[in-house]
Amino acid sequence: MSLTTDDVKKVASLARLAMTDAEIQAAHAQMSSIFGLIEEMQAVNTDGIEPMAHAQDLAQRLREDVVSETSQRELFQSVAPQVERGLYLVPQVIE
Repeated sequence: MSLTTDDVKKVASLARLAMTDAEIQAAHAQMSSIFGLIEEMQAVNTDGIEPMAHAQDLAQRLREDVVSETSQRELFQSVAPQVERGLYLVPQVIE
């Protein structure tokens, strides 16, 4: 993709950036190198390569999803300052 300084000025205008001519030239060089890298990456033949979620082939060790704790709701609510119909009452913070 061919990028001109007018394109950089337009992008800067859309982004509401005030840029000097030197900054526009620097941004043009940086953006051109980024687009060059993208063109190189698009030129690589990726036929037959499966998409992957991670660069390394890792597997997450998972445990069984079983209940390991007993319900202590009544105990916790017995020491709460204010409880009503099974709900904790807290002071209003936002007016």
